[in-house]
Amino acid sequence: MDLQAFFEPIPSEILTGEYGHNAFFHHIHTHGETFPDLQGVHIAIIGIEEYRGAGDEDIKNSIESTSTIRQKLYHLKKGQSNYNLADLGNIKIGENLAETRSLISSIGELMLKTQVLPIFIGGSHDLDVGQFKAYQHMKKLVSLLTVDAKMDMEDAGNPQDVHSQELVLHEPNYMFNYSHLAYQSFLTDPELVTTLEKLYFDHIRLGQLRDNFKETEPLIRNADLLSFDICAINSSDAPGAIGAQPFGLSAEEACQISWFAGTNEKLSSIGIYGYHASVDDSRMKTASVIATMIWYFIEGFYQRKDSLSFKSSDYTKYTVSLDSKPSILHFYKSKLSGKWWLEIPRNKGEKYNRDTIIPCSYQDYQTAQKGEIPERWVNAQLKLY
Repeated sequence: MDLQAFFEPIPSEILTGEYGHNAFFHHIHTHGETFPDLQGVHIAIIGIEEYRGAGDEDIKNSIESTSTIRQKLYHLKKGQSNYNLADLGNIKIGENLAETRSLISSIGELMLKTQVLPIFIGGSHDLDVGQFKAYQHMKKLVSLLTVDAKMDMEDAGNPQDVHSQELVLHEPNYMFNYSHLAYQSFLTDPELVTTLEKLYFDHIRLGQLRDNFKETEPLIRNADLLSFDICAINSSDAPGAIGAQPFGLSAEEACQISWFAGTNEKLSSIGIYGYHASVDDSRMKTASVIATMIWYFIEGFYQRKDSLSFKSSDYTKYTVSLDSKPSILHFYKSKLSGKWWLEIPRNKGEKYNRDTIIPCSYQDYQTAQKGEIPERWVNAQLKLY
């Protein structure tokens, strides 16, 4: 597959701009006159200027959104890690939305096979369908985490209003878990919440997230891919999201989620969608927020510590006895990061490989010590039987 044929180079005015000492720009391989060599590259930024799924093709480009994000990102200072990054430019959008999604899927699948983590930026939120389909041939059940102010599971509407339903109902079914963070109750049909509960999928509304932010970390750590709609961020911090509300995540909280996602050893792709530079404020505040989210994700990626080889000496195994079924629960704590995991019995004869040890929190361990079965264990079991 000739990757270069599917990409537009980064505009020359961005590549020839003035960037300060140790700026991010000086530490990333960019697609200008030549296409980056992906040998040894860990993370690749991929822009998508595709808005037909939102019905916004007319509004989209008085200003190119991905270029605005890049300008903000390139001016940030390099972090403490040794980067090996590439910016491949923008995908050449297809003749129709389905073709663009197919391109995203094919490119994403190649990235996964070569162990390059793609960061998709720009475009409408429904493009996560292409991101998700990149995993279709991996012969593995995957977990998707969505961050959005609302659940895009309407029965009708623009593709970005129905795409989450498309993901959950996709055949063949290779989704082990769907998790939704930061939805707002006044934007969400209660019947959709009930449906997620019947499917034993995780959901945390904005208020719950704020009550115990640290408890979101195991949920983020369980994801194979993250789909982030910036309308989840409040309109004061992210005015460049059409449909943004006065209430929502703060920019700091969005960056914390990005950091958690970056440190997640099993997460292999991220998409940050929904940005429209043409409706951003004069200082392009939203682009700055997205650029900083990317920065924190990359820094988190280079802080990955855990091998996920739970039989190694890097982990301490804790066994808790219960007076119920199951009679024993096994927990693992990393000596390197301090993170916790919980063992789930393997379902014999299953079609796909899946993790039998899932992320959890110290609070789950404390719950088991009190003789109670953690809700996380129960939900994982119910998904399988």
